[in-house]
Amino acid sequence: MTIAKPVARRGRPPKVPREREDTRDALLRCGMEVLSEQGFAATGIDSVLKRINVPKGSFYHYFNSKEAFGQAVLDRYASRFARKLDHLLLNEAEPPLQRIRNFVEDAKEGMARYEFRRGCLVGNLGQEIMALPESFRLALEHTLIDWQERLACCLREAASQGQIDSDSDCDSLAAFFWIGWEGAVLRSKLSRDVRPLEIFSEGFIAAITR
Repeated sequence: MTIAKPVARRGRPPKVPREREDTRDALLRCGMEVLSEQGFAATGIDSVLKRINVPKGSFYHYFNSKEAFGQAVLDRYASRFARKLDHLLLNEAEPPLQRIRNFVEDAKEGMARYEFRRGCLVGNLGQEIMALPESFRLALEHTLIDWQERLACCLREAASQGQIDSDSDCDSLAAFFWIGWEGAVLRSKLSRDVRPLEIFSEGFIAAITR
């Protein structure tokens, strides 16, 4: 007796399930994109899942709420941005003030690449802070302080090399930079132009080298 071979089914190939870490990583990457464009309140979990074709059950395997997801996205974004700052601001091959200019150029290129749809996730969430859980306020403040410390290190090198006054209060200058920078990023999104980033950064460097 001859046994007939099963006929191969036509159509789409069977879905290959993502590895667990791949699924979590895809959710976080998509979260950074969406939250950077439209903020936390306007982002629905279903829209994130639809973008990357992940079932809702998988989402709740990793995150027990939208708040937990938002916190994880913020943590991922903050860590990646901190590594970028270290790469640009701690680059000893460049003079300290040139490192700051390089950071600005990198930001300009990034905003133009995404056609000014995306801003700083930290700045976006900061604008929504009154509608967010308290946990976000603490996380955002911690992130900004972390970024300030990295810039302050760069400014202290500038002071030690004579690029700015040796008695400059580098911690205060770094805080001033990030306060103004977040406003410049918002203005660039509104105007769809990098000029606000240039105006602020040029004014900052002119002020500290006066």
